[in-house]
Amino acid sequence: MNARIALAAPALLLAGALTLSGCAAYDSIVHKQATSTFDDGAAFDDGAEVDADWLPADATAITVRTSTIEDAPDAVVLLTSESALGEDCVEVERQSAPAWVLDDAPDPYTVKTVFACGDWSVVQSADGWFGWTPNSEQERSAAAAAAE
Repeated sequence: MNARIALAAPALLLAGALTLSGCAAYDSIVHKQATSTFDDGAAFDDGAEVDADWLPADATAITVRTSTIEDAPDAVVLLTSESALGEDCVEVERQSAPAWVLDDAPDPYTVKTVFACGDWSVVQSADGWFGWTPNSEQERSAAAAAAE
């Protein structure tokens, strides 16, 4: 019986390694992140694991990266849109930065201001918007003060 287990163990390890060889599995395990894409806002609302009320109604080509650590709030969103952000988003001095970047996203360290949209900070990208959460308490406080 022990010989069978000894022979089966390498095969099981190989099968497990092959199963985990995909980029998504690698990112999930090693980098503790998961990336999803959505065609439009309706698909995002139906399938995204984050709430981002600031997404414009015409948002398309939405890419979301979230943490795979349970209850971790970190997320980034990059989308295409020709619309402005809603009135709930207030421009303030940037005090935060995202946990991750996405291909084609702007460099958040080069911007002086962001739009604070609740717990999200959002900056304009080449084709739309790039946002991250959580933002800083200072950004949320500045936005609340400016809205008064």
